[in-house]
Amino acid sequence: MQIILVTQRHGKSLYLPSWLGRLMPYLLLAAGAGLYYLGYVGGTPDPSRTIGDRALQQWDQEIQSQREALAQLSLQSEEELAALTVRLSELQARSTRLDALGERLIEVSGLEDSEFDFSLPPGMGGPEVPAPGVVDPRYLRPPTFAEELERLEIHLNSRRQQLTVLDALLNNRSLDDQTFVAGRPVGSGAWMSSRYGYRTDPFTGQNTWHAGLDFAGPEGMDVVSVASGVVVFSGDNGGYGNMVDINHGGGYITRYAHNKENFVEVGEIVEKGQVIAALGNTGRSTAPHVHFEVHQNGRTRDPIDYISRTRN
Repeated sequence: MQIILVTQRHGKSLYLPSWLGRLMPYLLLAAGAGLYYLGYVGGTPDPSRTIGDRALQQWDQEIQSQREALAQLSLQSEEELAALTVRLSELQARSTRLDALGERLIEVSGLEDSEFDFSLPPGMGGPEVPAPGVVDPRYLRPPTFAEELERLEIHLNSRRQQLTVLDALLNNRSLDDQTFVAGRPVGSGAWMSSRYGYRTDPFTGQNTWHAGLDFAGPEGMDVVSVASGVVVFSGDNGGYGNMVDINHGGGYITRYAHNKENFVEVGEIVEKGQVIAALGNTGRSTAPHVHFEVHQNGRTRDPIDYISRTRN
């Protein structure tokens, strides 16, 4: 095969072997295909590399999202812990109030401190055995802090209700004690000068009925109510002089007569032992004393039975 090279001045001939001439078309074709392949590979991005970059970007986004979720969860946990701390403080305050109520009940009821000491935690215990037939998954794990608080609140509510009922019962018992008619209307400085029943009238000398007890003493000494009640009369009542009547409920009324001065008014609530009048000599009286009567269901009773009276 002959190849002629032409220049500006003259031409030259180049002779190639015959076998190389026969391969030349194939060589040119292979060179073109190689150039095309190199151009295609160089201009086309690597798919595997593109997929790797996208995966890294997605991972970065997911990690950032998890970080934000973790920060939100941490903030929420702090808020819940603060709320639980406040709730626990409230429950502790309620427990303190219940303990104070318990101490008051002990004082009112007269129980021994050793029998019901609110300063000590209640004793609890028992063997750890699974409840039969329990399938609730909550029993298969320790209780959460919130569940324990809820359980404590339920316990405190139940205890508060029980103590409130007990307090009401004890108050009623205390009220019964206060309205229980018993005791003397005057202190130890007075003495009994006339008994209940028939006696010789100090003005006429005749045998007459005396519906109460007379306690003589110095004028002006305190006259007290023998039980709690409501004043139903306070004022002058003829031969009784200045008189006070007190209704104690249960059909009982006590009367205090011949007073120098009354210290209570109609409708006033008086307590057991409260001073209601000053011992005097008003009305049909021979000397300073208090005339004391006890009425039950409209009939007079012998006050001597109530002076040393005690509850069974």
